Amino acid sequence: MERVAMQARRSITASGVILGFFAFGVALSSGACGGAAPKLKHPTASTDGGVTGTTTVSNQQGQTVGVSAGPAADSELTGDAKASYDKGFAAWMAGDLAGAKAAFQDAANKAPSAGGPRYSMGCVSERLGDTQGALDAYRASYTANPKYEIAMGAYALLLARSGRGSDAEQFLSGKGSSDSVRLMTYQAEVKSIEGDSPGCQNMAQQALTKQPDFKDAMVVIARDLYRNHHWELAKYALVAILDGTDDGTPPRDKGNGDALLLRALIERDQGDRKSAIADFDAASQKRPDLYEAYVNLGEMKLEAGNASDAQAPLEKAVKYAPSSAIAHLDLGDCYRLLKRAGDAKAEYDKAQGMDSTLAGVHYDLGLLYLFSPNVPGASGQDDQLAKAITELSTFKTMRNAKVKGPGDDVDDLLSTAKRKQSELQLKAQAAAAASAAPPPAASGAAPAASGSAAPASSGGP
Repeated sequence: MERVAMQARRSITASGVILGFFAFGVALSSGACGGAAPKLKHPTASTDGGVTGTTTVSNQQGQTVGVSAGPAADSELTGDAKASYDKGFAAWMAGDLAGAKAAFQDAANKAPSAGGPRYSMGCVSERLGDTQGALDAYRASYTANPKYEIAMGAYALLLARSGRGSDAEQFLSGKGSSDSVRLMTYQAEVKSIEGDSPGCQNMAQQALTKQPDFKDAMVVIARDLYRNHHWELAKYALVAILDGTDDGTPPRDKGNGDALLLRALIERDQGDRKSAIADFDAASQKRPDLYEAYVNLGEMKLEAGNASDAQAPLEKAVKYAPSSAIAHLDLGDCYRLLKRAGDAKAEYDKAQGMDSTLAGVHYDLGLLYLFSPNVPGASGQDDQLAKAITELSTFKTMRNAKVKGPGDDVDDLLSTAKRKQSELQLKAQAAAAASAAPPPAASGAAPAASGSAAPASSGGP
C-alpha cells in the first residue's frame, strides 16, 4: 500500500514557519539556467553606500546567498582574489558548498579589506546550518567594508530569524537605515518576520517613496502580504516586477527568481498546479540555488503520485540545502515510495536529527515500518510493527488533534498496525504450541514384515 505523506508541512510554507527569502547580493546573468555556472556581472557602488546592479537573492527561509565578484565596486577584488571568488561563486551555483566555502575563504585571505568573500562565507554557513558561523562572517564582512550593506542586512535578518528581532531592529537603526533605501527595506523585512505587517508595509513604502523603482522593496511588500494570506494582493504586488503595469510601465525584473518563487507559492496555495509548476521551474532555471523551488516541485510530483519524477528535484534540494529538515523529509518520502526502505530511513533520521519538533517524521516512519517488507534496524516483522505503533502514536501526540487534513488517518493506521501485530503474535503462539505438543501415541499391531514366518498354530487338525 502506497501513501504520500505530505501532512501539515507543504514545504516550509503551510506550517506557518515561512520566514522570508530575502537578501541582496548575487548578480546573475539573464541567461543563467540549470546547473551551469552563470556569467558574473559586477555590481557597482550606489549613492547610499550599498550595492546596485544586483538582483534580489534569497530563499524561502530567509537564508542569504553568495554575491558576484566586486560586490561594492569592480575594484574590490582583483587578480588572484577575484579568481578565487569567481571559483567559489561557480561552486555555490553548482551546489558544491564545501568547494564554495574553501574558495571564498581563499579570496578573503587574499583580500583582507573586501566584504564580498566574507559575506559569501556567511551565506554558505547558513546553508550548512551554522548560525553562529554565519553571523560571525557577516560581521566580518561589514567590518572589512563598512559600506557593505548587504552583509548588514544579512546579519540583521539572521538575528530576526533566530528570535532576536529587537536586536536586529536596533542594529539596523544604528546603521543609519533612515537614510538608506536598502537598509530601510531590510528593516521592513525584519518587521514582517516579527509579525508586524503594518510596520513592514509602512517602512517598505517609505523606501519606495525615496526610490520608486526599487524592486527589492516591492518583493518585501508582496512577501509580507503572502505571509498574512493576502494572496491576491501579493500577486498584484508582483505584477510591477514580473509583468509591468497597465499604464505601459515595463516589468522591473521579468525573470526575478524571488518573485517567480513567491508567485509560484501563491499559485500552489490557490490550487493552480499548472501555473505553480511552471513558475517553480522558471525560478529554478533562473536561480539554480533556490532550493525551495526544488522542494516544492518535488512535493507536487509526490502529491500527483509520481515519485520517480520527484526524485531529481528533491535530491537537488538536499544538495543545495543540506541542513533543510523538510528537504530530507520529502526525499525520504520519495525513497519510501520507490521501495528504497534503507535510503528512506536514512533521510528520515537526518530530518529528525535536524528538527526534533517535526511531527511529520514520525508519521512517515510509521508508514515505512507498517508497509515496507524490511526496514534496516528492525529485527523482524513484529519489531517493525511495534516501531510503527510507536512512531504513529508519537505523531498523534505531537500534532493538534483538532486540526483536520493529511495525517487524520493516523487512528486507522494505528488500528491496522495493532491488528497486524496481534495476528502475527497469534500465529507465533500457535506455531509454538504445535512444536511443543507430544507426538501421537502408537495404536494397533504392527503389520508383519514382508517374508516373515507365519505364527505357529495353537492347535492341530
